[in-house]
Parts: sequence; C-alpha cells; structure tokens
Amino acid sequence: MDLVELNMSTEAIDFKDCRQLLAGERIGRLGVVVDGRPEIFPVNYGMDGDGIVFRTNQGRKMLGLSGEVVFEVDRIDPEGRSGWSVVVHGRAEDITHFDGPRLRERAETPWSGPKDILVRISPLVVTGRRVHAGPLPPS
Repeated sequence: MDLVELNMSTEAIDFKDCRQLLAGERIGRLGVVVDGRPEIFPVNYGMDGDGIVFRTNQGRKMLGLSGEVVFEVDRIDPEGRSGWSVVVHGRAEDITHFDGPRLRERAETPWSGPKDILVRISPLVVTGRRVHAGPLPPS
C-alpha cells in the first residue's frame, strides 16, 4: 500500500471563536493525572462566562482535580475531511458549596445520572485549531 501525503491546512482559532465553539457543544473530555497516570473522562458541560462547569461524583475524576487539568472539545467531519479542536488548560475547583441556581442550571445534566459535585474549570490557556484537507489525489 502506498502512503498518500495529504495537502492539509491547519489554522489557529482565536479566543473569541474558541469560546463560541465551546459554548456550542455539550460534551467534552476532561484530562487529569491520577496516581501519576493520565486519565480522560467524557463529561457533559456548560459555560459560566469563560469558565467550564460540569457535575460529577466522588471517584477517580475528583482525585485528579487538585492540579492543572486539560479540557478538550472537537468536531470532526470525516466526509469533508475537516474539523476543529479547542483545548483549555486550567484549574478545576469544587464549587458545590458556592454554587447558586444559575451555575447549577449552566452545568448540563449528566447522561449517566445525577451528580452531587459541581466543578468549574477556570481557563489559563485556550487554544484552537481548524483542519481542512486538500482535494483527494487522482486515483
């Protein structure tokens, strides 16, 4: 099988557009380190200003929220061979005791059932990329 080099174009997404893309989705992936190992968890989320809010319960996810976390959202179009990705590096904080109805409403209801803990990620660095593939080579 011959390898085909794709003519792909990658462009950076500015902060305003990254925030708009984050606000338009409801499921992202939370990356944390637990016991020295990276872990990734899908979460239902909402936005609180520039912050990301989600609900969870005690468990491995909570063990990794003590340091810096990473949060990623993307959308891929396999047929159009294009997509985008937004990555947020930030600090996560348990805001269960500080939350009001406004925050609880913004955090999406988890698909896996009720969750007692409300977490907010305050962004430190937000980056985004769009990828557009070039035309397919002739057969």
